Amino acid sequence: MSRQYDVVVFGATGFTGALTAQYLAKNAPAEFRWALAGRNRAKLEAVREKLGVDVDLLIADVEDPASLKAVAEAARIVVTTVGPYTRYGEPLVAACAQAGTDYLDLTGESEFVDRMYVGYHAKAVATGARIIHCCGFDSIPYDLGVQYTVEQLPKNVPIAVKGLIRGGGKPSGGTWETVVTALSRGKQHLEAHRARRRVQPRPEGRSVKVVTGKIHRSQGFWAVPLPTVDPQVVANSALLLDDYGPDFRYSHFAALKRLPTVVGGIAGIGLLAAAAQLPPARKVLLKRIKAGDGPSEERRAKSWFKARFVGEGGGKRVITEVSGGDPGYDETAKMLAECALSLALDTLPKTSGQVTTAVAMGPALRRRLVAAGIGFETLVIEDY
Repeated sequence: MSRQYDVVVFGATGFTGALTAQYLAKNAPAEFRWALAGRNRAKLEAVREKLGVDVDLLIADVEDPASLKAVAEAARIVVTTVGPYTRYGEPLVAACAQAGTDYLDLTGESEFVDRMYVGYHAKAVATGARIIHCCGFDSIPYDLGVQYTVEQLPKNVPIAVKGLIRGGGKPSGGTWETVVTALSRGKQHLEAHRARRRVQPRPEGRSVKVVTGKIHRSQGFWAVPLPTVDPQVVANSALLLDDYGPDFRYSHFAALKRLPTVVGGIAGIGLLAAAAQLPPARKVLLKRIKAGDGPSEERRAKSWFKARFVGEGGGKRVITEVSGGDPGYDETAKMLAECALSLALDTLPKTSGQVTTAVAMGPALRRRLVAAGIGFETLVIEDY
């Protein structure tokens, strides 16, 4: 595709956007053509100066469709960190789908993902655009981690995979706003999910299901059901990839060491959900962590995550683990930037429409992430 830029980073003046731009500045090939986009030229110039790279600046605003159209038509790939996506994301998805431009974001908002599928999947298929959501900590460790696990199990057999997630770190302002907003939009979330199910094709002769599960002991931890966007992403990969077998099941859990932590966490989420329903309380909650703010480099250096997967099928059990550093910022920016580099530079399967990282990039992206310091490790392979 003949475009002026390989990649445009939209939202480069935000905290995670600036980290993404910083990663590209350090790791993109010298001949890579990229630009920064946002609505404030002075802030963009400050980011560019801090990066010490000579890249173009594009002025664009989510409330100005013409500016988004210009960005989409100038780029092969647009990366956006501007959230919450339910509020700000749709115009850029629409522009990219129309222009045949690949789109990457960091959303963890399942309502947004479902609405964009209903609204723009068909258009993206027609134009050849790849619309890929959830390209950060939501949901790459799980999407690629499950794919890595499935690759090591027998083919053409029923497969069940359990994900167990641990981590330490401060959530980003965007993540916090996503959580609070999602808890306040239960009805809209359900409506969007049902609308997608009405139009999304199901594979013939194959079954894919997310199993919520119950609190139980597993791998030395208390496993607590984790109702995030991640199981939905894993399931969508399984719908599109025959390698996941004729009958695929996935369960997603937080892994906690102590029972009091489990009880306190459940109570806390219940109170948070109740408060999110009330506009005044929701406003107070959203002020606790401001979008665009983030912890210091020293604090991020102490953060970490580990996602363990227990996969069973055809008489084999495989236990794998995906691990990395600061999930909310550093690793998320790394994952997003490596997605852009993979789409731009790697030889990949031919896909279009709304797809997942496993479907669009899969092993090629995993190799990039391993080279960048994110661990993919097989702990156990055994008969059972």
